[in-house]
Amino acid sequence: MVLSGAYNYVNVLDKAADATWYRNDVLANNIANADTPGYKRKDVQFQSYLADAVAGTDTLDETVAGLDLNTLEATTYTEQAGLSYRADGNNVDVSTENVELAKNQINYYTLVSCINNEFSRLKAAIKTT
Repeated sequence: MVLSGAYNYVNVLDKAADATWYRNDVLANNIANADTPGYKRKDVQFQSYLADAVAGTDTLDETVAGLDLNTLEATTYTEQAGLSYRADGNNVDVSTENVELAKNQINYYTLVSCINNEFSRLKAAIKTT
């Protein structure tokens, strides 16, 4: 985390990228446990936390500047713990996991691209001064 007001957006994007990377690990773990009897699918909650943190203010700049990123953490939860697709108690569908993994990877690469764009803007601003 960079401790400067100029990097507020970068810090938020970095936190989101970290959560997305973490979700990638959780989804891969679900796939690895697709044949484990009794295993229940897990997922990561972060996007709703971020949406709640930035909601309700006049400008995004003020919101991002005022965010306490230490309180904005991704959490793991067990999805539909009582549901099972199979007789062995496992509720992992490999096809669904692969789709979620692909979506998550696109999200991650998009966030990394946004971080790079923010640094490019800062670099351009520095060059013009």
